[in-house]
Amino acid sequence: MPIRARGPRSSYRSLVVAAVAALMAVLLSPAGAQGASPGKARPPESRPVYSYGDAVRESVWVDTGLDGDGDGRNDRVAADIVRPREPARQGRKIPVIMDASPYYSCCGRGNEGQLKTYDADGRPVQFPLHYDNYFVPRGYAFVAVDLAGTNRSDGCVDVGGRSDVRSAKAVIDWLNGRARGYTTRTGSARASAGWSDGRTGMIGKSYDGTVANGVAATGVEGLRTIVPIGAISSWYDYYYFAQGAPLYGSGPEWLSGYVESPEAQGRCAAVQQRLVDGAPRTGDWTGLWTGRDYVKDARKVRASVFAVHGMQDLNVRTKHLGQWWDALADRGVERKIWLSQTGHVDPFDYRRAEWVDTLHRWFDHYLLGYDNGIDREPMADIERHPDQWSTDRVWPPRTTHVTTVRPGTGNAPGVGTLALKPARPGATETFTDDPSQSETEWAADLDRTTGAKAGFRTAPLTTGLRLSGSSRVTVTATPSTTTAHLSAVLVDIGPDTIRDYGSSGEGIVTLTERSCWGASTAGDSSCFKETRAGTATVDRTVVSRGWADLGTYADARKGRPLTPGRAVTLTIDLAATDHVVPAGHRLALIVAGTDRDLIDPPDSTPTLTIDLARTFAKLPFVGGTGAFVRATAGSAAVPDSPGTADAGGVAPPRPAARVPGGGHA
Repeated sequence: MPIRARGPRSSYRSLVVAAVAALMAVLLSPAGAQGASPGKARPPESRPVYSYGDAVRESVWVDTGLDGDGDGRNDRVAADIVRPREPARQGRKIPVIMDASPYYSCCGRGNEGQLKTYDADGRPVQFPLHYDNYFVPRGYAFVAVDLAGTNRSDGCVDVGGRSDVRSAKAVIDWLNGRARGYTTRTGSARASAGWSDGRTGMIGKSYDGTVANGVAATGVEGLRTIVPIGAISSWYDYYYFAQGAPLYGSGPEWLSGYVESPEAQGRCAAVQQRLVDGAPRTGDWTGLWTGRDYVKDARKVRASVFAVHGMQDLNVRTKHLGQWWDALADRGVERKIWLSQTGHVDPFDYRRAEWVDTLHRWFDHYLLGYDNGIDREPMADIERHPDQWSTDRVWPPRTTHVTTVRPGTGNAPGVGTLALKPARPGATETFTDDPSQSETEWAADLDRTTGAKAGFRTAPLTTGLRLSGSSRVTVTATPSTTTAHLSAVLVDIGPDTIRDYGSSGEGIVTLTERSCWGASTAGDSSCFKETRAGTATVDRTVVSRGWADLGTYADARKGRPLTPGRAVTLTIDLAATDHVVPAGHRLALIVAGTDRDLIDPPDSTPTLTIDLARTFAKLPFVGGTGAFVRATAGSAAVPDSPGTADAGGVAPPRPAARVPGGGHA
């Protein structure tokens, strides 16, 4: 379904936030921190008044209530904690920022791949990323949780299932006095969270943000907000994306083995086998995927959500964002969103100063109760060009409406039109799946007949046309074989300078200079390498894509063999986006087979004949059908291309990462 525009709601939580804001400003800020120049009020904010060097650093093992590894005792997960010492001395309790991750010992966090480190006695020394350095001096605790089966935790990794989610939820329960914590992994001495006020915000990129989504979907009390960055909302859609077309050469068992500690690998064979059995490579939906679908439980979410995603993220595609955002909107959840032009990149590495400031105000509002106005600011920040951002009061804008556009035949085979008028009955286009080609080659050949795709384009636009949300493409196709995969791609044809999401940096270039964000110790620096935008000059930009197994035409959750020569109709969900096709550019739709390095090919090499009269796209235009009519009326000059067709785009997609986080975990 298309992403729908929704405004913020009034809620009991919002009223409480407003009521306690003044009190919290007094209790948790230094004297005079809320001062302002004469005649001008200054929004409250937490200030760095507590010692980071003297902070309490400790580890607690929390009982999850599960025995995932089958050793006859409940699993305990390790929670490494750093918190300011002064509030407890003063009899005051503080909120928690939590990042629960499987990557703290295997793969690292952030652009520099930081790992946790410990002293000779096992006390935590380095906490990856800047959250501890920046927020602990401002009166927050930071808690870094090792998911079950990773680093110093018991249990097994179950890749988004009950064990992963319970790992973090149990720690929130402990912070609120509802679960048992221990000072050691195996001992009986209890650990208290008496220093915590129970209010928790979860944050994390990729797998970490995915766990935040999963915990929020339990409705656990005490979780006030989550900040999922490039996060998964349904694990089926991570491994199969849509309707049975597999994305990778392995299932979740590979990822489980990759992130598990060496100790866990020796005891978790049964869990690994359950992952194999529950995730058949047929792409059919099973009970395993139901247990890892957080979208269905969005009704339970009580936390506010600040979602961040790269619109060119080819690791965790923006379908995850789109379906999660829609489900949260339907339930009136308080929301905010940032959409960048990058791939799978943290906002700390493409908009650092603005990100730290916004995140600071977000946590101050939802965890400290400050009425700083962030909940009344525009809902969406969207990157239009590298380092150039626009805002929207709600997202998608309220004037966004779905418009049905239709492909038609052109003057050459496979080079057709895209308009409101349906094609004449009997009009067709034919192509043969070529797994050696990707969306990059298809887009480069839009104005040429090729045997691997069918392309359809508008005339050059007379005014800009904005897509905002999720699109759907319905295709009626007749296959020549019993198996077939379909891809649908939207392309902006025209010159531009964009973030080079196809490069190894996925739209950023890492520099040698560093900037510091908070306090440091000898073992935990707050200084991180700076970045700049990595850009490419292009003559076409893929703005959204989607894939499916044609065999799921009758049931999106179960494939079946096709009958050669028999037409079937299938709808493909495309990834969410927000993109303006400028005047002079053209909007194109491509329908093709295997998108190399993004989906696996089918077992055969099908030729597909597309019935154009029964094929159409539903696109979310700001301004709806009227905007499309105005943009395609008349004629505009075709823009000069900045390069040849073979050199005018980003690099072809690299082989898809099997780890949420990829090279930027």
